[in-house]
Amino acid sequence: MFKGMRRNRNAKIIATLGPGRSSEEEIANLFEAGADVFRLNFSHGVHDDHKRRYEVIRKLESRFSRPIGILMDLQGPKLRVGEFEQGKVMLETGQSFRLELTNNKGNKTTAPLPHPEIFAALRQDMDLLIDDGKIRLRVEKAGKDFAETIVINGGEVSNHKGVNVPSAELALSAMTEKDHHDLKVGLEMGVDWVALSFVQRPADIEQVKSIVKGRASVMAKLEKPGAIEYLHDIVDQADAVMVARGDLGVELPPEDVPVQQKRIINSCRQSGKPVVVATQMLDSMVHSPTPTRAEASDVATAIYDGADAVMLSAETAVGDYPVESVAMMDRIICRVERDRIYHKMVESARSLPEATPADAISAAARQVADTISAQAIVSFSSTGSTTERISRERPLVPILGLTPNLPVARKLALVWGVHSMRTRDVDSFGEMMGKSVRVSIREEFALKGDKIVIVAGIPFGSPGGTNIVHIATVD
Repeated sequence: MFKGMRRNRNAKIIATLGPGRSSEEEIANLFEAGADVFRLNFSHGVHDDHKRRYEVIRKLESRFSRPIGILMDLQGPKLRVGEFEQGKVMLETGQSFRLELTNNKGNKTTAPLPHPEIFAALRQDMDLLIDDGKIRLRVEKAGKDFAETIVINGGEVSNHKGVNVPSAELALSAMTEKDHHDLKVGLEMGVDWVALSFVQRPADIEQVKSIVKGRASVMAKLEKPGAIEYLHDIVDQADAVMVARGDLGVELPPEDVPVQQKRIINSCRQSGKPVVVATQMLDSMVHSPTPTRAEASDVATAIYDGADAVMLSAETAVGDYPVESVAMMDRIICRVERDRIYHKMVESARSLPEATPADAISAAARQVADTISAQAIVSFSSTGSTTERISRERPLVPILGLTPNLPVARKLALVWGVHSMRTRDVDSFGEMMGKSVRVSIREEFALKGDKIVIVAGIPFGSPGGTNIVHIATVD
């Protein structure tokens, strides 16, 4: 049975593991500093490396008696220019530059672009971005195997730099051959979450879900502006959403990124889907022991907005101060969550429950807990769905998410406010009450004389049957 390692905050922290963070002690230090979920980035490394890190994390579960979530992040399609005769060229603002569907090496006036899907989507006056937006080209004329462009923002372009087409929906699947192979490996390992890159439309989520078949939860990474047009449907299809601001920021004007971040978070909050804010949150801590004030504010803003989790990438994967980065993020979250303004914002953002028994029970549990000043809400759920619905209510007290299913406990490690635990199933109302009280005491959520609110369903062990809100006094 899991116990201990209680966090003093509601929002969760995802830490990325990389080549420099593979040993048991290194990963243990990140967990102790505050990481709740570990990200395995399949854009880098080989399968054996990911498997070793996976096994270390599962070993740490026993060591710390806590379920730990593991997120595999699929690479997705990578659109890049080909190679140049000299390895690189310098483009001057205002010059003509031709892109061709060829494998021939490029020069000062021409570059190979081996992606027919891009040419099929190009239209006059569209922009193409190269090297994370440093170079901007505007299309004057395009065909099925060429594009004549004018350089709007010049600079150096070298071999295999990335290409973005902000205003086009490309006829590309979000899943490449590499992703299919990686996904098979990840599912065989037993990852809890699958993050899907290059999501353009709801069908991309449906495709990966048809492969996953419930063996993991699917997170949609929103990094293409076009996906925002389908935001509601994507949120509806996905189990969670990541605001991937790095790529989103390449294709959107900088002033639009904060607006879209808030829009995505709000949509997820309305739907009760976990939402993660990611990319460059404490980027200066890759090489510095402290963040900039702007970065601290960036993390705080995501928490004020209502994010379930915030993510560290290079800071923990390859940075010089990985533990300090996690600890700093933990401190920022804790400080925001103590702020009265934060609580007012949470209250004002709370949406009306949907007309379902689970939502009615979840809303009632939050209201009862507030009214009687309960110390915690204890949720029994075999699938975790009721626990997620309680999280959607953003109660003022912690949520103890109890489940007999270890994968569910691991999945819930990502969800706002949830202290997830695997426990044996209960067979009676009395057993449920007794277990709720014992767990609340052991996990240091309640003391003798305190009240807790219990949410469960009868008959016990039947998914989707949440129909009880009960008040118990700890004795």
